[in-house]
Amino acid sequence: MRAVVTRSSVEGVVKAPPSKSYTHRALVCSALASGRSLIFSPCPCRDTEATINTLNRLSIEIVKHSPLLWEVNGGTLRKTDAYLDCEESGTTLRFISALCSLTGEEFIVSGSPSLLKRPVGELVNGLRQLGAECSCSGGFPPVFVKGKLRGGEARIRGDVSSQFVSALLLAAPAAEKEVHLTLTTKPKSKPYILMTLSLQSEFGIRIESSRDLTEFWVGCQSYKARSCRIEGDWSSASYFLAAGALTGRVKVKGLKLDSLQADKEILDVLRQMGAKVATSSNEIIVEGSSRLEAVEFEVSDCPDLFPLLAVLCAVARGRSLIRGVERVRFKESDRVEAVVEGLVKMGIKALYRNGHVVIEGSKPKGAVIDPRNDHRIAMAFAILGLTADGETIIENAECVSKSFPDFWGKLESLKASLKIMP
Repeated sequence: MRAVVTRSSVEGVVKAPPSKSYTHRALVCSALASGRSLIFSPCPCRDTEATINTLNRLSIEIVKHSPLLWEVNGGTLRKTDAYLDCEESGTTLRFISALCSLTGEEFIVSGSPSLLKRPVGELVNGLRQLGAECSCSGGFPPVFVKGKLRGGEARIRGDVSSQFVSALLLAAPAAEKEVHLTLTTKPKSKPYILMTLSLQSEFGIRIESSRDLTEFWVGCQSYKARSCRIEGDWSSASYFLAAGALTGRVKVKGLKLDSLQADKEILDVLRQMGAKVATSSNEIIVEGSSRLEAVEFEVSDCPDLFPLLAVLCAVARGRSLIRGVERVRFKESDRVEAVVEGLVKMGIKALYRNGHVVIEGSKPKGAVIDPRNDHRIAMAFAILGLTADGETIIENAECVSKSFPDFWGKLESLKASLKIMP
């Protein structure tokens, strides 16, 4: 499937879809809690479906009463299948690998070819220190897990992926004895760790941590079944906020201004670049100015914003600098390479050097973009296509279903000039 985007001015109102990150964590916490938990307004996408499928194979029953209500019957994790396919979801693979270590049984946790390129070595290292028999080859999946998580002391790096930290924290309360987790380097993507701790607190888990989130003390505890409501997703909504800044006026409803989500930083970026941003308790309005201004920004704590920030910089006046991009090379694609390649195709000067990306703002030209099966690359370049001369063609446009199946429909509802081709 191809999406053909041409220059257009967007206008209208959209509701932010539910948070994918919160949905993953709510599913895991519910699975570990004995009894019936309800998840209201979950995020239905390929990644969360991968988490559901793997939990099913761990004997966790999940009933979808409607798109707005999922029921999770949690409790004891038991093996029904030794091979757990996480498809393309890195979050699923990391969280489920940790959960498998609670069962005392053997598993192979694997996924698609692209997932097998994403690092997991530091998580395996942490699980082994805590007593699980766990291995992988060269620091990459598949992960071979044989329980059981005994607890004790573990030391891992914190600057590779916050998902390693979250995975260990999610499993730690169910270990046989207390866990003391130390990060030997300052953690990246701190907001995602805080999100994990927040969800665990809702499910009755208390974890002590140092102020800088480099040490965690986890006692033996039981998750308590409960109901929770998933808040709006800043990651997905950021594309429409950016569209408003580039070419029109967009109102997005359903976002929490006090959210722990890392990608709410998009508001600060848009303000720095000169867009008009108005906020209230439940809606955000973004309107473009005559020309956005170049910006310098660090994406270590919000790496998923990188592709979108890059396309904003592509049309900004002057030279922009995006720092802290090393970790985004190990996402669904090498996002640094994919973004630089796409911008150059569209006539924008961009290069990667010394751990950062430099972009000279200019007038983009339409081009054919291969998103490398990466949902965030596809969505970001679709937004840039709204300002480009000529047609911007996004190949493999269906890859957005990984996180945001309704992206194209919502973009079209904002009066974007868009055609979906077979």
